[in-house]
This record gives sequence, C-alpha cells and structure tokens, in this order.
Amino acid sequence: MTDDAPRQFEIDLPPDVVPGSYADFANVWHTPDVFVMDFVSLARPPQAGVDAEGNAVTVVPGRVVQRVRIPPQQVFELAKALTQQLEFWEQETGRRTGT
Repeated sequence: MTDDAPRQFEIDLPPDVVPGSYADFANVWHTPDVFVMDFVSLARPPQAGVDAEGNAVTVVPGRVVQRVRIPPQQVFELAKALTQQLEFWEQETGRRTGT
C-alpha cells in the first residue's frame, strides 16, 4: 500500500447506531493530543439554584449522550465538512442560522 493510492473507505454502521442520538448542544474541549466533543441532551427542565459563592443561577441538568474523540489533524477536516454541509442546508431550506 502506498500513500499516493486513492483511499476507498468501507464504513460499517451497526444497526443499533443507525437511529443516532439526539443532542441539544455540544461541548468541545481539548488536550495536547486530542479534541473531545461531548454531545449533551437536556435531562430535566432548568431549575433555580445557587452557585458555590451563593449567587442565584439557573441549573440546566444535562447528560452526555455521546463522547467523540478525534485527533487534532481531523478538526480542520471536520470544520470544513460542517461549513460545507451548513451551506448546502441553507441553500436547500432558504434558512440562515448565523450572521
């Protein structure tokens, strides 16, 4: 196998993964070696609470439904793919979500 040969990915999608998981938002963080995306679904309605200093806050309980780890090199490819798909979505739906 040479690095110059075109790649053809054969990706298996197990039946239990086909439905996917709904997430209300994603939290992204990193270490020197990996980027981590935690996809979070709201667990219960927000409720009043207080923080460690006694200040009033709204507590939003959530649960990680999926954690995805990718190498830093793939972050650029992911950003490009998301931008491209968002542009396609905007063209197809006539909707805009950003500025």
